[in-house]
Amino acid sequence: MKLFGYLASASEQHAPFELSEATLQASPEELRDIASFLLHAAETMDRMRDSFDHMHLSDKLRQYDNSPAFIVAISESAQVG
Repeated sequence: MKLFGYLASASEQHAPFELSEATLQASPEELRDIASFLLHAAETMDRMRDSFDHMHLSDKLRQYDNSPAFIVAISESAQVG
């Protein structure tokens, strides 16, 4: 697993930075939504196998349209295995 991210203030950033740590500031309800989304993403990865690329939280849960982008992407090791 790897974490990547963009700076909120960097409009000229073209590629995400690899992060060594991430902090998620959220309510209990938001954490349950994210947990549900992550389970859905894992099930979709299992079902789609090599054709899965990535999935956005806001595409599954529209209430997060105006939140920072939360994206799940398949790891390189999962694609090989």
